[in-house]
Amino acid sequence: MTRAPASRDLVVQSTGGQTMGTTWSVRAVLPAGLSLQRWQEGIQSVLDLVDGQMSTYRPQSPLSRFNQAPAGSWHALPAECFEVVRRALRLARDSGGAYDPTVGPLVNLWGFGPDAARREPPSDDAIEAARARIGWWRLKLDEATRSLYQPGGVYLDLSSIAKGYGVDLVGQHLDSLGVGAWLVEVGGELKGHGTKPDGSLWRIGIERPGAASGAVGHVDQLSRILVLGGRAIATSGDYRRRFESDGDAYSHHIDPRTGRPVPHRVASVSVLADEAVDADPMGTLMTVLGPERGMALARERGQAVMFILHGANGLEERLSPAFAAALAS
Repeated sequence: MTRAPASRDLVVQSTGGQTMGTTWSVRAVLPAGLSLQRWQEGIQSVLDLVDGQMSTYRPQSPLSRFNQAPAGSWHALPAECFEVVRRALRLARDSGGAYDPTVGPLVNLWGFGPDAARREPPSDDAIEAARARIGWWRLKLDEATRSLYQPGGVYLDLSSIAKGYGVDLVGQHLDSLGVGAWLVEVGGELKGHGTKPDGSLWRIGIERPGAASGAVGHVDQLSRILVLGGRAIATSGDYRRRFESDGDAYSHHIDPRTGRPVPHRVASVSVLADEAVDADPMGTLMTVLGPERGMALARERGQAVMFILHGANGLEERLSPAFAAALAS
C-alpha cells in the first residue's frame, strides 16, 4: 500500500513565466503524481487563454477585433472575455463612470497603450476628440448569446481587470488538479489559498512606492506584510508607468471623466478582496477617486483599502477599517 506523504515530506514548488506584457509566478504544494512540467504548462495555458482573448496588443484577439469593428455590429465573445467585460461594465455603472473600461483611446493618447510612448501631454483638442469615444453606457450586452454591441469608435481596454481574472482562473485550475495550497501572482496581483506544509498561511509584502524593481524581497522595500488566507490583493501605483514634462509628472491612471491623468497625490492603492477580479479594478477606481472620496466609499462598503500618499514629509498611509482589521488578523 502506498503511504500518503506526511506534511514534512511536502515542499513548496515554484514556477513562473511571461504573460500579458508582464510576469507571473506560482508557489504551490503539489500532490503526488503531478509533474512539474504538467503543472507549469497548465498554468501557462490558462494565462495564454486570457491574454489571447483580452489583449489589445494582439490584433487578432476577440477584444481587438471588437475594437476595430464597424458601428452597429454585434460580436460574440468567448465566455471568459464576456465575463470580464460584464464585470467591468457593472463596476463602471456602480461607480458613475469613475471606472470605465472604454477609456482605451485616452490611455493610448497619453502613451500608455500599444501606441508609442509620449514625452509631453497631448493637446486639448486631441484629448476632447478621444473623450468623444469614451462611454461605458454606449455598450450593450446580450447575455443569451454572449455578444457585445459596437456602437462605433468604442475601444475597450481590460488591462485593469484581466490580470486579476487570470489570477482567479489559475487558482481554479490548480484546485481542479488537487493542489491544496497555492500562491498565484500575475503582474503584482496575488491570491493565496490553503496552508503551507508547516501549517502557516501565505505571507506577502506590499511594495513600497519607489522601491527598485525586484528588490521587494528586502523588508525595507515593503510597506506592509500581511497574510493571504483565501484572499486576493491588488496594488495599483503611479511609480512604474509615467512620464515627466516641464516638471510635471503624468501617470498611466487616466480619469475617464476628465480625459487626463489623476491629479491626486496617490502613490499607490492596495485592495483586499475575496477574488482578484474584484480587487484588481477596484485599485484603479480608488486611484481615480482619490484618498478622500475613495476612502469614504471604502468605509461605506466595508472594503479593505490602503492608500499610500505623497505627503509633505514623505509617504503617508491611510487604511480603511477593514484593511486595518486584515493586518491584525
